[in-house]
Amino acid sequence: MNPAPLSGLYAPSLSLLTDLYQLTMAYGYWQQGLQDREAVFHLYFRRPPFEGGYAVCAGLAYAADWLSNLHFSEDDLTYLRGLQGSKGAPLFDPKFLEYLRDLKFTCDVDAIAEGTVVFANEPLIRVQGPLLQAQLIETALLTLVNFQTLVATKAARVREAIGSQDQMLEFGLRRAQGFDGGLSASRAAYLGGADATSNVLAGQRFGIPVKGTHAHSWVMAFEDEETAFQAYAQAFPDDSVFLVDTYDTLEGVRHAIAVARQMRANGHELGGIRLDSGDLAYLSREARALLDEAGFQNVRIVASNDLEESLITSLKQQGARIDTWGIGTQLVTAYDQPALGGVYKMAALRKPDDSGWDYTIKLSEQLVKTSIPGILQVRRYKSDKGQPRADMLYNTAEPLPDHLTIVDPLDATRRRPVRPDATFRELLEPVFRQGKLVQELPTLAESRARAQREVQSLDPSIRRFLNPHTYPVGLEETLNTFRTELILEKRPMRPA
Repeated sequence: MNPAPLSGLYAPSLSLLTDLYQLTMAYGYWQQGLQDREAVFHLYFRRPPFEGGYAVCAGLAYAADWLSNLHFSEDDLTYLRGLQGSKGAPLFDPKFLEYLRDLKFTCDVDAIAEGTVVFANEPLIRVQGPLLQAQLIETALLTLVNFQTLVATKAARVREAIGSQDQMLEFGLRRAQGFDGGLSASRAAYLGGADATSNVLAGQRFGIPVKGTHAHSWVMAFEDEETAFQAYAQAFPDDSVFLVDTYDTLEGVRHAIAVARQMRANGHELGGIRLDSGDLAYLSREARALLDEAGFQNVRIVASNDLEESLITSLKQQGARIDTWGIGTQLVTAYDQPALGGVYKMAALRKPDDSGWDYTIKLSEQLVKTSIPGILQVRRYKSDKGQPRADMLYNTAEPLPDHLTIVDPLDATRRRPVRPDATFRELLEPVFRQGKLVQELPTLAESRARAQREVQSLDPSIRRFLNPHTYPVGLEETLNTFRTELILEKRPMRPA
């Protein structure tokens, strides 16, 4: 059974987890009688984070939980009732607040499964339903999906640098952006590839294995370092990892060895030592030599201290003898790119006479920021070996031609015909129908396993950290043609 990630942890109602303009637009739709007009929105990002070649989709379980519990409580309505406009009048009509009291979520939601590798401009979530509802949920979906996708992607990159044999521990709670940021980050980091977390609440709520050592203060609380290690070994005779750099790292290793001998004489083994400062490549090599010479070949060397994928790659190249990596600040804060930049754009609006769709588009001076109209699906084509080859976005409301061609939306001269026998899968899957959850979402462990499979299925040129190859993502040809025509129709003509 998947525990609800949000319910029971925060207030009974989280409906005010939104920007004010979502509520003011909702009020405007209601006032104009547009609240029930059917609309389609897509949530997506424009560029993969960290100048990389992909992202790992995450946060859907949080979003599904939030949507399942969407309602406005009496406390919510009391607060909204007290909001005033610039002239002191109530911001919202009392009848609108009564409407919100009775509001039931009835949208259809399709989403890409957590742990799936995704690329720029692909809808991670598609929402179809009454305009007011579809608009109202924008902010919450973005904050829940953006951050976890960002951290899961960072974790996948760190895992790539570490490799599959070493352990990866997430140690970032104390540096996270608040306890909610820490909890979400621990979940996303595990999904993206971490083996365990130091965050005990994340362990309790999500079933993530918890690991930890001790702080420098433990050593400083005793007369000397060896006494501190002896005391810790007495408390945890089979689960001790000693932090050895409080005073002098290599002397600390020697003290750890002395205590490890005492433990072995009593039928126990030292689990590891931790390095948290200094030249980690040099110190780990020296520590490994000391441990091996003393007969402790199985004692693990844990390293921490602002580690991230580039530094880990460098340490590996320098021959570091680290086999457990504690990743903290750089991971949970997504230090080198603190936001994903995901957006939520309307793509279709039901005609007033219910005769079909008006497709909508957001224009920009930059083509990359021009949205894609339609009720979109993402189709992923695979090679005979199951490796992703290209992704095609198409409009599900329009028939597909017999012969398919994928067109790069930024360069129409870049075209890729699709073989008739090409194998594929549709990425967006039903999650809600008429506001009811219709999919049993995978467990976090299952999503983590998916992420590892999906990342490893990518060509190494897409996974590399520096100047990765661009994975082909394009529009089905008739959709690309329609989008171009719509751009020309909507863009004003200015005389030269």
